[in-house]
Amino acid sequence: MTSPQAPHIVMPPAQAITQAAEQLAAGELVAFPTETVYGLGGDAQNPVAIAAIYAAKGRPANHPVIVHFSPEADPGYWSDHVTPAARKLMDAFWPGPLTLILKRAPHIPDAVSGGQDSVGLRCPSHPVAQALLREFARIKGGQGGVAAPSANRFGRVSPTSAQHVRDEFAGLPGVSVHVLDGGEAAVGIESTIVDLSRGFPALLRPGHITPEQIAEVLGEMPRLPMHDADAPRASGTLKAHYAPRTPLYLCDAGQFAPALAVRPDGERVAVAAFGSTLATLPAEISASTDIVKIVLPPTPAALATDLYAMLRRLDRANVSHILFERLPDTPAWAAVGDRLGRAAAAFERA
Repeated sequence: MTSPQAPHIVMPPAQAITQAAEQLAAGELVAFPTETVYGLGGDAQNPVAIAAIYAAKGRPANHPVIVHFSPEADPGYWSDHVTPAARKLMDAFWPGPLTLILKRAPHIPDAVSGGQDSVGLRCPSHPVAQALLREFARIKGGQGGVAAPSANRFGRVSPTSAQHVRDEFAGLPGVSVHVLDGGEAAVGIESTIVDLSRGFPALLRPGHITPEQIAEVLGEMPRLPMHDADAPRASGTLKAHYAPRTPLYLCDAGQFAPALAVRPDGERVAVAAFGSTLATLPAEISASTDIVKIVLPPTPAALATDLYAMLRRLDRANVSHILFERLPDTPAWAAVGDRLGRAAAAFERA
């Protein structure tokens, strides 16, 4: 993948950033942009603020959240075991879309790590996030960190714009979220997560930073650990996650025509497929006004950038279900394929 670009960044006035930092310091929730997705932020050292994040998202208490801080921050404040491998990855990929799981320092609340002895740390590259984190650290006296899972209800599609966040939490009783608008997220899917707390590098979540890039820095390929559903060490690692409200099913290229041919008369269906696949559909199916056709971008980076916004658009398209073309089974497509696979798993029959 190429490095993410940020053509849609909106830089809020300094006063808006200061106000948002003050709200965080007061224990309130602030949604803010990162280069990956928008995060739902709260003071990482305030258990009340962390509890408010969990409540707003409807998130299980044993699911850890990620601590975000500015480039000037000291990771050693949050972890008492910053390994040489961690330093190498920080130097190579921070600021950027990489989260590291390290042993948690004793003075850091265990609420931020779902009761585990580890903590997820990330230094985002988005200029609005960096400005907010710097101002928050200044108010806090130098070591401010913001716990920020994606700013959506638990298990649902992550937001890549400020409006997505507003839509997500609008009308929820008892939930108050200040939204700092920084434009559209450039990467579009959540950060790569590498766990260094086990004595070896483990890839917990694929993302824009690839295993091959990590191996180039560390000299070894990160392992794929066995899934531990009882004590998830990272966000977004459940089998079913990132799901739209509309049922989504993965299809091989040759399955679309048979599936569409037997649908009930008048049933409105969305088809998201590559242009080459759509071109093979029979004319009578392709011409149907009951089929909403989405041409997928040809590259993994382009699809990742638009994936969550696309799923939100399809949720508003009044379709009964979404047929999404299965992505190529190659390393380049692994991260966005992971998100789609988890979205589809939410609708698998038991």
